[in-house]
Amino acid sequence: MTEAIAATARWQSCAIVEIATRTQAIKSFFLSLSEPFDYRAGQHVDVRLTASNGYTSVRSYSIASAPSDSKVIELAIGRLPDGEVSPFFHDVAQVGDTIELRGPLGGHFLWPGPVNKPVLLIGAGSGVVPLMAMIRYRKAGGEPVPVALLLSSRTWGDVPFRDELFELERSLPDFALALALTREPATRRTDFSRRIDCRMVTDVAGRLPASPGCAFVCGSNAFADIAADAALALGLEAGAIKTERYGA
Repeated sequence: MTEAIAATARWQSCAIVEIATRTQAIKSFFLSLSEPFDYRAGQHVDVRLTASNGYTSVRSYSIASAPSDSKVIELAIGRLPDGEVSPFFHDVAQVGDTIELRGPLGGHFLWPGPVNKPVLLIGAGSGVVPLMAMIRYRKAGGEPVPVALLLSSRTWGDVPFRDELFELERSLPDFALALALTREPATRRTDFSRRIDCRMVTDVAGRLPASPGCAFVCGSNAFADIAADAALALGLEAGAIKTERYGA
């Protein structure tokens, strides 16, 4: 086992230094790493909780922050009512608490590095988290690659990182944003009032200055299937479409 692989497999204790509410169901937890690590946009970490009787529960969460030299990373965690880990974060965890994690993990769902073709991002709910890491990384690095994000949420109030995304839309000429609201009418001309479909993905991809060279999809199984099929219909090769899925 190499030193780098050993480091990702090692559990470390991290302190919660800030908590931010993103939506009613999603909160961001900023963790100070006791052993800082390098990571790539799109990677995740494992989080482990241990009960007083020794029972442990482990869950994987994508890193929302862009790769940097900071020792603080952001995890945006959606609350699952029947979950074992997310209710602890939403209902119990406070600034100053310590959390065990290991990582970074994942070598498939990664920002492609220097690219010369536009990138299409498609997410649903908390599935936007690794995509936010990519968008933030692309902004911080000043890489002039056009990016389009299609984000599905139930309502306007359920859009994670909404204000930040709108600011990016205003400030970056090569970033296109479209929301798909499934339970209320859209109020912006550039958004949609239905679940995603092939026609919608084609519309958003058409807002890029050229056909996308790759696509990243993150959401439930059903969502990812629809989005990936729509990306294939754009003419992308299967290997250029990366998916991450959550839930049953």
